[in-house]
Amino acid sequence: MNDSKLSELSESPAAKRTVGLNQTKKAVNGGKAKKVYAAKDADELFLLQIKRLCETKSVPIDEDATMSELGTACNIDVDCAVCAIIE
Repeated sequence: MNDSKLSELSESPAAKRTVGLNQTKKAVNGGKAKKVYAAKDADELFLLQIKRLCETKSVPIDEDATMSELGTACNIDVDCAVCAIIE
């Protein structure tokens, strides 16, 4: 994946992003998520929930990065299946 596509995520302060399915679902439901990132190599059944929720709430979702790339962009030491930039 092109690092520039994840630059907004990696450059946002930790307080301006979520990491993980539950935090991200809360942000989307609460109207705080500006953009969601879902890893293309995560389990499809796991991601189906967030994809449907983003569609329902009209939140853009990017599915181009891997779990490893999202973990790195979020500055965490583990892989990340779902994260978001929040307001």
